[in-house]
Amino acid sequence: MASQHGILAIWNDCRAGREAEFEQWFQGEHLLERLAVPGFLFGRRHQAISGNAGYFNFYVVEQPAVLVSKPYLERLDNPTPMTKGIMLEVFINMNRTICHRTLRVGGFRGAYAVTVRFNDTPDVGALMSLAEALVQDAGVAACEIWTATDPAGQPVSMEEKLRGGDRKIKICLMVDTLRQGDAGILGSQLSKQFAGAEVGVFSVLRQLGNGGI
Repeated sequence: MASQHGILAIWNDCRAGREAEFEQWFQGEHLLERLAVPGFLFGRRHQAISGNAGYFNFYVVEQPAVLVSKPYLERLDNPTPMTKGIMLEVFINMNRTICHRTLRVGGFRGAYAVTVRFNDTPDVGALMSLAEALVQDAGVAACEIWTATDPAGQPVSMEEKLRGGDRKIKICLMVDTLRQGDAGILGSQLSKQFAGAEVGVFSVLRQLGNGGI
């Protein structure tokens, strides 16, 4: 079923040798800070098992407008000292997109996630049918489809300037699985099915907020 919720979808890498700083920042400051912004409901972060991005995290918000709201933009334009250091020196290969959650099927969240990032718009109807079919598997907890909002409506913040600019997606299929084996098999299948897309398999590290959202 479709929802009015917004999604902030992020994939990135960490500069080699700076992993401890990245962990300290994300776990000790960033996740808590973001969930304190009005309209943020849930956040979850992951580390790659396979794929071309080392980390993946997403936030569920009440609606996409929360991600261009004054409280959130003020936070982006006034980064903490630790955030400045991470954005300048640690974050690399940033891909960040404000999305509508077009579809969510399945009532649970899993311990692993497979993401399929499309840089060109696929057949959305076929993608929705695929999600409906995948969630029938007992090893799949849920499937979501995220569709990017208009990039022209996404302000360039101070944080993005510090990073040197971000890539964006058009659509993402995100599948939660219960077990790593299921995620690996599904990742291989989807890589073959969508040869032009970027497919990643991730383990869940931490989440905060209402996991039923």
